[in-house]
Amino acid sequence: MRAMVLHQPRPAEESPLRLEDWPQPTPGPREVCLAVRACGVCHTDLHTVEGDLALPKLPVIPGHQIVGTVVQAGSSVTRFSPGDRVGVPWLYSTCGTCDYCRRGQENLCDQIRFTGLHVNGGYAEYVVVPEDFAYPLPAGFSAEQAAPLLCAGIIGYRALRLSEVQPGERLGLYGFGASAHVTIQVALHWGCEVYVFTRSPAHQQHARKLGAAWVGQAQDTPPAPLDAGLIFAPAGWIVLEALRVLRKGGTLALAGIHMTPIPELDYRLLYGERTLRSVANSTRQDARELLQLAAEIPLQTEVETFPLEQANEVLRRLKHSQITGAGVLTISTGR
Repeated sequence: MRAMVLHQPRPAEESPLRLEDWPQPTPGPREVCLAVRACGVCHTDLHTVEGDLALPKLPVIPGHQIVGTVVQAGSSVTRFSPGDRVGVPWLYSTCGTCDYCRRGQENLCDQIRFTGLHVNGGYAEYVVVPEDFAYPLPAGFSAEQAAPLLCAGIIGYRALRLSEVQPGERLGLYGFGASAHVTIQVALHWGCEVYVFTRSPAHQQHARKLGAAWVGQAQDTPPAPLDAGLIFAPAGWIVLEALRVLRKGGTLALAGIHMTPIPELDYRLLYGERTLRSVANSTRQDARELLQLAAEIPLQTEVETFPLEQANEVLRRLKHSQITGAGVLTISTGR
């Protein structure tokens, strides 16, 4: 099979991925093998190829917003059959027995594994996944449209829940890429008033188009204090700006897996029972709830599509905020 492979992390500008021929993977008893149709390109992939994250496996095939068709099911698989359309997200497996798993916090599992990091992901023609960590996809979404739901959508949804924003309240979104352009639709569906902070004129225009009540940059002061905020941009200095315009008792959720250092914090910005919290990964329940919402609303994902061999170019464009909505790799096998 063709795959875009990372052997050593390097800046995206240096094209760290190589197009190679690899053997098609074989599923174990509780696994399914998918012919990949589309794979979203995520900021986490960028952090992977550039070495911002610790890499437990090299070489590795990145990619964790995978839409594919089952071509082979393991001997003990009961949930899927050949021909089924399946989605695969960042969460690849958990142990099910540690304290976190028993508490319903499998996103914090001590033995957690992630797609495209601990195991090979979707920048390839085929991928293998445990059946318990794969999902049937709602009808009405093409493979390309469904791909961003599987991380951008899921992590945005979890961050939105953890922000504790309520219907009718003011929500701030910092950064307006793949995740935020899905999250704003869920927030508006819940009756929130959404303020968007982004430096990109194209992303500002996109936010207005999707229904933002106000658009500015992170250093700007919105017309009213925020009840809750989500930071998608991996820039630590934004935390101080977001706390500055957050009302007393409000919550600021940090949705990224990686962020530059947060500057020294004046306690007065946090005082007033403001809450600052990180968002780590997601659970299978988050995935199920987001995919159900996607069909109910229905969510509209805006995507730019590229062939598999252009993965390096997509990562460069993502790094420099040159993609509107989500970048998605399309793979011919399985169509």
